[in-house]
Amino acid sequence: MTARTLYEKLMDAHRVRQFDPDTVLLYVDLHVMNEYTSPQAFAGLHSAKRRVRRPERQLAVVDHVNPTHPIRSIAEIEDAGGRLQIETLAENCTRHGIELIDLFDPRQGIEHVVVPDLGLAHPGMTILCGDSHTTTYGAFGALAYGIGTSEIEHILATQCIDHTVLKPMRVSIVGTAGPGITAKDIVMAVIARIGADGAAGHAVEFAGEAVEALEVEGRMTLCNMIVEGGARVAIIAPDAKVLDYIKGRSRAPQGADWQALVSRVQGMRSDPQAVFAKEVTVDAGDIAPLVTWGTSPDQALPVMSDVPQPKTEAEARALSYMGLTAGQPLTSVRIDRAFIGSCTNARLSDLRAAADVLRGRRVAEGVQAICVPGSKTVRAAAEAEGLDKVFLAAGFEWRGSGCSMCLAMNDDVAKPGERLASSTNRNFEGRQGQGARTHLMSPTMVAAAAITGHLTDVRILGGPA
Repeated sequence: MTARTLYEKLMDAHRVRQFDPDTVLLYVDLHVMNEYTSPQAFAGLHSAKRRVRRPERQLAVVDHVNPTHPIRSIAEIEDAGGRLQIETLAENCTRHGIELIDLFDPRQGIEHVVVPDLGLAHPGMTILCGDSHTTTYGAFGALAYGIGTSEIEHILATQCIDHTVLKPMRVSIVGTAGPGITAKDIVMAVIARIGADGAAGHAVEFAGEAVEALEVEGRMTLCNMIVEGGARVAIIAPDAKVLDYIKGRSRAPQGADWQALVSRVQGMRSDPQAVFAKEVTVDAGDIAPLVTWGTSPDQALPVMSDVPQPKTEAEARALSYMGLTAGQPLTSVRIDRAFIGSCTNARLSDLRAAADVLRGRRVAEGVQAICVPGSKTVRAAAEAEGLDKVFLAAGFEWRGSGCSMCLAMNDDVAKPGERLASSTNRNFEGRQGQGARTHLMSPTMVAAAAITGHLTDVRILGGPA
């Protein structure tokens, strides 16, 4: 039998029909929706007079357009379009019997944080959502990726999707990461290495001892952000850490179902002789804390570097937009705002790490800093550990959950010309506000920048003050 990659095995296990060598119809185990990308799909479904085929395989979450400051009702949301999107999602879920985690549900949060919170992402599943960072669930050994509106409608109607077969690509992170190096630094290093389209058309499998050493939430960061390197799918072979992470959560399998999952995980990996169309190897020991200098996630350098000389017209435009000068030390770049949040870096481990940097220190004068936990579940867990007090004492705002400043789609929008240290995944022009300038980095690096008022190597600060 031909040796297979894990991606190919998962595709085989969910194949309903093979249309041609490049297209396969896959069954979808879980479909996740939000208020932003689902309305048109439901409208198309209703126009065709179709029903949702498997409501029990759907989950809807409010996360993109909601404010993160306290409100008591949807009526308090100032943006009429946002209110309508939230209300429309609720109406559609009621009409079709779909579970909705709405704005006032104690489980609410960013969809890619909520699903793991609940224990709904399991090894071997197919999970799709109208959001590109659905690849997050690859950290559990799931085949997961983002889809468009027409595909959302197709899943609602059939619980299947036409899938274009991807080329398997292995990214091996070898060696041992040094002190202060996070999963965010690792994935930023990979993207800087391969470029913004280096994994286009590929299903990326992360491997290597540095990946195995990461905890599950760090692996989620890898799978989440490799989309910015062009990957359509990201996956990591599941292990005991994954099972430990899932076990005991409210929607985790129980009894015989749990034992069956444990048994499946044992052989859930690429065959030793499997062939990958592309191989990339990165030594974790060579990675330093990274920040982006431009307007694409692959425009990143170690924070102790100088702003590079532009080599292309696009790089020259990026420097102009960012207001930087070639040869300028990155550590000389001052910030106006610091943001810790997003589906990439707003989990409990991220907040713990940032709090360790902030403990006993204060945000620099003139810097506005906010922390937005990825879900109400994460927020409650952080508060139980007293992390909220650390953030507040340092001068951060402690917010409710949602996508917040990751994208300019709600109340948390940066002003033109403001410069941000951000734990998000995209630094495109206008991503966090028209004319706003975003520097991507890890949560600990955001904390360090907030304290000093400029881009800073977190390793210089050491532990708590």
